[in-house]
Amino acid sequence: MSLVVQIQVRVGQLDLSVEFEAAPGETIAILGPNGAGKTTLVRALAGLQPLDSGRIVLDERVLDERVLGERVLDERDIDRPAGASKEIFVPPEQRDAGVVFQDLALFPHMSALANVAFALESSGVPRQEAQSKALMQLERLAVGAVAGARPGSLSGGEAQRVALARALIREPRMLLLDEPLSSLDASTRSNTRTALREALESVAGVRMIVTHDLADVVALASGVLVLESGVITHRGSIREVLANPASDYVRHLVSQNPNI
Repeated sequence: MSLVVQIQVRVGQLDLSVEFEAAPGETIAILGPNGAGKTTLVRALAGLQPLDSGRIVLDERVLDERVLGERVLDERDIDRPAGASKEIFVPPEQRDAGVVFQDLALFPHMSALANVAFALESSGVPRQEAQSKALMQLERLAVGAVAGARPGSLSGGEAQRVALARALIREPRMLLLDEPLSSLDASTRSNTRTALREALESVAGVRMIVTHDLADVVALASGVLVLESGVITHRGSIREVLANPASDYVRHLVSQNPNI
């Protein structure tokens, strides 16, 4: 498996405790009611939310590990006293992850091209090379024509594709999308979904997308993870999940989508 997750995170009233694995080339849709912990999970994977305990491993590289009050037996712990805590933390910018949040977080004072190129320039790529690659990425997503425009002048669909281009430009091994289509109207959502599906296929690593829309799941995902009150209640294909509803939330999905 490319991604192994075993984590516990407490944020306010939420107690997130999940374990799952994901394979390279797999797109997992994360479903669940509001407050279930979906965004907290994405933030934890991205390194933006500290773990209370557990570990995250991507391509056999430990990104996060926090073990409290127990002896960890490996060569790094020879001098560690029993009962001590062990921590490993890889900063977000070093995680080989691409992230798109619902608010997109584009820099308003920079052009679309500069926003995408920044992801490479910040890691040491020369400006001219970064901008050339950024333009190619924007053109792949059919927004090369707005490369010189600032985010404030872009349509919702254009801004969404620029944010996606920025996440994809570094060829991440883990792509995390938190409700990337939720702010779009129906027609724009459909067109952007098509572009997103093609973009996902270009990512060789793990892809995870938070959504409330089963149309997104059917069009984009190969598997489903349902989060409710901080725990995983279902895991499998969308048809497997809907065929075996074990919670009121999933039973409601079935009743609202009888043809899936």
